[in-house]
Amino acid sequence: MSQTKTLASFVSRLTFDQIPQPVVERTEELFLDWFGSALAGRGARPVESIERLAKQFGPQTGACEILISRRRTSPLFAALVNGAASHFAEQDDLHNSSVLHPATVVFPAAWAAAQALGRSGKEFIAASVAGYEAGIRVGEFLGRSHYRIFHTTGTVGTIAAAAAVGNLLQLDENQMLNAFGSAGTQAAGLWEFLRDAADSKQLHTAKAAANGLIAAWLAADGFTGAQDILAGSKGMGAGMSTQTFPEKLVDGLGTRWALSETSFKFHASCRHTHPAADALLEVMQREKLVPEDIETIVTHVHQAAIDVLGPVTDPRTVHQAKFSMGTVLAIVAHHAHAGVREFDAHYDQSAILSFASKVSMKLDEEVDTAYPNRWIGKVTVQTRDGRTFSGRVDEPKGDPGNTLSRAELEHKALVLGSYGGAASEDEIRRAIRSIWSMTDAPIVPVLLPSQGTESNHD
Repeated sequence: MSQTKTLASFVSRLTFDQIPQPVVERTEELFLDWFGSALAGRGARPVESIERLAKQFGPQTGACEILISRRRTSPLFAALVNGAASHFAEQDDLHNSSVLHPATVVFPAAWAAAQALGRSGKEFIAASVAGYEAGIRVGEFLGRSHYRIFHTTGTVGTIAAAAAVGNLLQLDENQMLNAFGSAGTQAAGLWEFLRDAADSKQLHTAKAAANGLIAAWLAADGFTGAQDILAGSKGMGAGMSTQTFPEKLVDGLGTRWALSETSFKFHASCRHTHPAADALLEVMQREKLVPEDIETIVTHVHQAAIDVLGPVTDPRTVHQAKFSMGTVLAIVAHHAHAGVREFDAHYDQSAILSFASKVSMKLDEEVDTAYPNRWIGKVTVQTRDGRTFSGRVDEPKGDPGNTLSRAELEHKALVLGSYGGAASEDEIRRAIRSIWSMTDAPIVPVLLPSQGTESNHD
């Protein structure tokens, strides 16, 4: 059996009873984290554009909820809009070694399919784990060279979504392999959009979730796909990477639960900024510095940080500012946290712009060698009075070894959920209770009341 077929076999056969309890609990936490991020997309111009498209072309009724609008529609259009919404605030999760944001592609597809099919909470959890385990391994297979040009969440996300929905559809091994083939041939997502502050990032996750769902549903109907879309001579690896790692596709299946390695995002910015932001905070708190004390900051980073953040030299929008190392560190220095509200209120203020100009990036051999398995943060801070301080963090806040508690995750969801006015505090708290009791649900619940019941959103 090829590694692709072995992976397809694993995710097709995975059931809730095979999953260790800590992994189940972590899945609930990741789902709550995704829920908050999805709500935070409400009101964002590119997200609302995709929702208007869904409203124009998709069904006006259905079993599946679009969280930002409270509409019900088909699984395809629910996955599309929820996938777009949950990747806007830049606080959805990240798996380090695959450089994949699994939640924003797995949960929109799996939640829509579970609601459409009337599956139980346990079945939804198992399918979500299947999506994470597949997506993470495909990301590791494609390696660092893939990420230089391709937005891994957009490309690999199609496979992850197909694995999750295929598990819910109870595809057999061969059908799952067909779903992989159809998902992989639709994989897309290029980083060029960052130079122009274009809206493509929302399209990447929207289409990855929707295309994975399409691939799985087609496979259930007998539609065939390439049998080795990952490692074949004209497959994803051949076309999208200069060095692949086929052994990663089957690494520890059933024993290594890669989902549990996933990090939560504390700051509302590109994850490549987080290690340096936390290292700067460590220096400022330790040395009791204020922003006015600082003359220059050198961030010692891995090459991928330079590749992704380097093109953003003059951020013109809030979203582009989240990919500016200088802007992120400026906001952190002034406010101790770069959250959604801090970005909105301060990203273009003169004090932030002035501080951002003091920040530079420098390739660091130790940091680059450790990446992507470890995201080390190192900074050198020069003060105006001539002192030099070094800061370092080996596990940024949110990493598995420095994770967020359930109380912190609830608080994060409340902040994100109220950010765009998507839900009231009471509604979010009710949804949180539903998520914590997901495994008891005979049929997955509706998380928010629909239009015309408790709340209305235009």
